[in-house]
Amino acid sequence: MRKPNIAVLGATGVVGREILKILVEDNVPYNEIKFLASAKSAGKKISFKDKEYTIIEAIPEAFEGVNIVLASAGGATSLALAPEAVKRGCVYIDNSSAYRMEKDVPLVIAGVNDEDLKNHHGIIANPNCSTSQLMLVLKPLHDFAKIKRMIVSTYQAVSGAGLAAINELKDNTIAENEGKPFENVKFKKPIAYNVIPQIDVFCDNGYTKEEMKVTNETKKILHLDAETPISCTAVRVPVFHGHSEAVTIEFEKEITAQKAREILEHAWGVEVVDDPENYIYPTPRDAAGKNPVYVGRIRKNIAFDNAIDLWCVADNIRIGAALNTVRIAESVIKMQLF
Repeated sequence: MRKPNIAVLGATGVVGREILKILVEDNVPYNEIKFLASAKSAGKKISFKDKEYTIIEAIPEAFEGVNIVLASAGGATSLALAPEAVKRGCVYIDNSSAYRMEKDVPLVIAGVNDEDLKNHHGIIANPNCSTSQLMLVLKPLHDFAKIKRMIVSTYQAVSGAGLAAINELKDNTIAENEGKPFENVKFKKPIAYNVIPQIDVFCDNGYTKEEMKVTNETKKILHLDAETPISCTAVRVPVFHGHSEAVTIEFEKEITAQKAREILEHAWGVEVVDDPENYIYPTPRDAAGKNPVYVGRIRKNIAFDNAIDLWCVADNIRIGAALNTVRIAESVIKMQLF
């Protein structure tokens, strides 16, 4: 099997650092590796597998000789650099939202729609973090009973908004505890001891961009009909790591809670934690630093026909970003698509 030359773009960021950890954990095969970041970080040193590397400025020429780019540097950066990387023969795996809904760009969750990778033209998009964990749960259920409609409410950790958001939760909480004034910057409302029913900007239809990402990306990944009704409410909560989701799924045919549980117990990348009588169900703390999507509170929905309610939790930085990026790279290597 051919081994690629790899570049990690955005290596110094929250997601970039997690990508490095997972590359080591999974022992991803490669010939050479380089680390790219903004001019501000260029020239600094970074340690990887007990070896020290110099961070290189992310300019077009930096992609020369690279086969696979694991990119987590923001939409504007990807819009500028992805075409340059592709021009130089790279497969560019993008963590930003820049290319997710482009018709010719596969939007992939490893283990869900790997076959779509075969249609790439140089760029592969990694879905939104809240979409990512949901797909591993939905795919096996959809294969059994076909999704008819869905309602999702997400409870999203501040780490999804980056390091500044993590620091704002810390500082806001300290100020609140000490009775001191605090000016929130990252969020529209104070985040300490609060929940904020807005993630990203509002669209003309009253939904936020985050909510529409879940709707549109779910349809693309699962190849659902464009008219499939999906509604999402996305909420920011004062949790550092781990997104939680309350999901109602109506199916084309009958499915019992027991059958749904059985399907998910055998699903790849999913772990069922579901014994509510003994207070056993997943929480964000349970998922922190771990790979599975944890599912619990699986029950028959009493409002709709052929519907199931469930609760799922995952580490948003891992499954929602870094882990899936690395898994896509592993699939590209295994399928020799570079």
